[in-house]
Amino acid sequence: MAGRGSHGGLSTAREEAKDRSRHTPVLLIPVLKHLEPKDGATYVDATFGAGGYTRAILDAASCRILAIDRDPGAVAGGADLVAAYHGRLEVRQGRFSELEEIAKDAGLTGVDGIVFDLGVSSMQLDEADRGFSFQADGPLDMRMSREGPTAADLVNTLDETELADILFHFGEERKARAIARAIVRARKQEPLTRTLQLARVVSQVLGGRKIDGRHPATRTFQALRIAVNDELGEVVAGLAAAERLLKPGGRLVVVTFHSLEDRIVKRFLAERAGKTAGTSRHLPQAAQHRAESFRIVNQRPVTPDEEEIAANPRARSAKLRAGERTDAPSWPLDPAALGVPQITR
Repeated sequence: MAGRGSHGGLSTAREEAKDRSRHTPVLLIPVLKHLEPKDGATYVDATFGAGGYTRAILDAASCRILAIDRDPGAVAGGADLVAAYHGRLEVRQGRFSELEEIAKDAGLTGVDGIVFDLGVSSMQLDEADRGFSFQADGPLDMRMSREGPTAADLVNTLDETELADILFHFGEERKARAIARAIVRARKQEPLTRTLQLARVVSQVLGGRKIDGRHPATRTFQALRIAVNDELGEVVAGLAAAERLLKPGGRLVVVTFHSLEDRIVKRFLAERAGKTAGTSRHLPQAAQHRAESFRIVNQRPVTPDEEEIAANPRARSAKLRAGERTDAPSWPLDPAALGVPQITR
C-alpha cells in the first residue's frame, strides 16, 4: 500500500531488506496481467514501498523502472534492489503530485505504464513509532514523509467542528461529532500524544466493540492519516500526472483499499473514457466535450480471492482498476468532480 516503508537510517534499511524478501504485494498477479510488462519499455512504480511490484515487473520483462516513494526510509531501503538490477531501476523520493516533475528530471517524457498501490503500507502499520496503528502504543505521528504537522497536532489544535468534518468525510465515521467532542474534552485534561490514548477515547465513545469486525478506532485513524498526508489530493494529482505521462497504449493500474480512493479512481477512468452520465459543472465548456483519453481495461474491479485474503487479511478490501491511454489530449484536473471531499481548515 502507498507511502510505504519506515523511517531512515542504515540499520533500518538493513532490517527492511529482510522484510522485502518476505513481502508479497496485494493483487500481484492481476497487477502484472493488467500492466502487461514488455521488453524495452519504461514503467513507473509510484508507490515503491518494499519493492514488491517493482521486482516482479523487472523480472517479467527486460524493462526499466522509475520507482517513487514519499517515505525516505523506503527509498533508502531500496538500495540493494537498485544494485541487483544493474541500471534498470532508479528510486527517488517524492509525492504523487511531483510525479511528472520527477519523471522529467529522470529524463522521461513518456512512459509505458504506471502502478499506484494506495493507502498505508504494512511496514508502516507494523512499526509502532510511525503512529499509524492502534495495535501498539506509539507517538501519534502518521506522517508518511516525516515532514509537516502530525496527527497529534491535528487532534490537539483543531476545533470540534473541524475534527468532526475530517472524521466524517475522510473516515466515513457516523459518530464523528461524538468522537470529536470526546477528543476535545480529553485534550483539556492532557494532550493526546500517543496512539493508544486516542484509541481509548474513540473506543469509549463507540462502546469498545468491534464494528464490522474491525477495531472501533479504525475509521478515526484512517481519517487522520488521510488528513495528515493529504492522501486524496495526492491521488487526484497523481492520476492527472499519469494521464499526461503515459504514452498512447500505456497502462494505468491502481490498487485501492477503501471506498474514498476507489471512488476517485473509478470516476477518473469513467470520465476520461466517456462513461459518465453527465458532465461536470466545474469543467470549462470546451473540456466537457473532450475526446476520450482512456479506455477502461476492466469494467469491474479485480478483488483478492479467498486464498490471498487468508494469507494477508489486510488485502480484503483491495480493488484493482486499470485503464489504457489513448492518443487524445489530457483533461483538466477537477478534484470536486472526482468526489474529493472539500474540507476547509
